[in-house]
Amino acid sequence: MSRRGSQGSVDARPRSWRSRLRRLLPTAGRPARAVVAGFAMAVGVGTALLSLPVAAASRESTDFVHALFTATSAVSITGLAVVDTGSHWSTFGQVVILVLIQAGGLGIMTLASILGLLVSRRLGLGMELTAQRETRSLQLGDVRRVVIGVIRLSLLFEVVIAVVLGARLLIAYDYSPGDAVYSGIFHSVASFNNAGFSLHSDSMTRFVADPWISLTVSLAVIAGGLGFPVLFEVGRRLRGPHRWSMHAKITLGATALLLLIGFVFITASEWRNEHTMGGFGVPTKLLAGFFAAVMPRSGGLNSVDVGEMTSASLLVQDVLMFIGGGSGSTAGGIKVTTFALLAFVIVAEIRGEPTVHVMGRRLASSVQRQALTVALLSVGLVMLTTITLLSITPFSLDEVLFESISAVATVGLSTGITADLPPIAQVLMSALMFIGRLGPVTLAAALALRDRPRRYELPEERPIVG
Repeated sequence: MSRRGSQGSVDARPRSWRSRLRRLLPTAGRPARAVVAGFAMAVGVGTALLSLPVAAASRESTDFVHALFTATSAVSITGLAVVDTGSHWSTFGQVVILVLIQAGGLGIMTLASILGLLVSRRLGLGMELTAQRETRSLQLGDVRRVVIGVIRLSLLFEVVIAVVLGARLLIAYDYSPGDAVYSGIFHSVASFNNAGFSLHSDSMTRFVADPWISLTVSLAVIAGGLGFPVLFEVGRRLRGPHRWSMHAKITLGATALLLLIGFVFITASEWRNEHTMGGFGVPTKLLAGFFAAVMPRSGGLNSVDVGEMTSASLLVQDVLMFIGGGSGSTAGGIKVTTFALLAFVIVAEIRGEPTVHVMGRRLASSVQRQALTVALLSVGLVMLTTITLLSITPFSLDEVLFESISAVATVGLSTGITADLPPIAQVLMSALMFIGRLGPVTLAAALALRDRPRRYELPEERPIVG
């Protein structure tokens, strides 16, 4: 087609996918600002509601810092707590926390899935991609399918988990029907959304020998940590793993490997520890070890006392928490895909290969730079936080490093020092949970969606490395 004259001229060329996206999602041109504003508003509303006297069991207003910390922890689906959830908050307060967890979980899964669809235009979602590949555009119907799909899948998992937990509590633990239903729903939402909140002061330690509770919660955390794109793709192509996308294969493979490594190392380290697993029989030790290996991916619950674990176990959990779960999921961390891609880059460099090949595909250099950026910025944030907390608190390096990674990776596990942190440290931890939840998502999206062509290249030079 040709352009018209200067009067009333229009460009009849197809609109780029970016311009189409801005028409569909007005804030997509500046995703970071819109996302941060939305989640900050949720934190503000949650803080205001939790500060009300009706939100506390004592009917007295909760301290602002404690309300802010709890609201941030719930919205960022972390699970760190400065007050006991079951005893400090009234039913109203607990429902507010539950709603914040659900909103945060759905928001993160929806946001990450849509941004992932924007970046790759293909996450195995089966959304009539032929036209999309031709026009390089994102259609409004695709966004609608993602949002509806996330909500439906989340509610399906949460209902099934709540039924299993509620039935077990009713049958085996003499809960009243109302308490069993309420506890089942609360822990179902918390576990699937990878939020470490529990109505029990000892988290899940009372259920350490109960496979019905422990395995159900563990599987819920794993499912939530895989992410909507992977769950949807696996569900549609269950009998055709060879047709799964690279993203799904990497996420599932890396998740299985990390769970196995965590299970072996943590169980071996705690096998004879009388303060954790030493007094249990072999089946309970194995069950507790599996539970402890699952929770660092961002679950945040515990069936043994984390504060009594060996330094080796804490260090293994530090690594697992930092890596986190799958992209587009409720889990935190730098994500298993980022970790796996960096591993592939290292292997290719060791072999002296000019490009990185993964599962029959060449890995784009831009993706390699994005993974490296996310990982190194996260390392820097953890180190800065650890140094700051060491300077303003009396706790040991093991405790402070564990707490810092748990906040930055939005995990929720703690050695028990959270409530004893000074107010300034609790405010700092609130900021870390907020940054840790939104930072990797918005940063990765900004890096991937950025397109700044360079019209020239400078002469090449190779400095000495190592």
